[in-house]
Amino acid sequence: MATVTFDTHKFVRRLREAGLPESQAEAQREAWSEAMDTHLATKPDIARLELKLVEHDGEFKLIKWMLGLLLAGVLALVLKTFFP
Repeated sequence: MATVTFDTHKFVRRLREAGLPESQAEAQREAWSEAMDTHLATKPDIARLELKLVEHDGEFKLIKWMLGLLLAGVLALVLKTFFP
């Protein structure tokens, strides 16, 4: 993963020169530092996710069938109620 160099001292100094109070400049530095530390998904991460989705594909199909049967049963009861 590529590393981005971020000079936090320079960032805070520029904010202070622009007129921000020290506490706000430090808060923004912390927010930017956290944003830079986020982990982006790599190709192996995506491959693992795809593998998990394929593994659970049978479960998803079963759930879809069960939901379809449930909706068909409810529809049959509604139709029977309004059209005896």
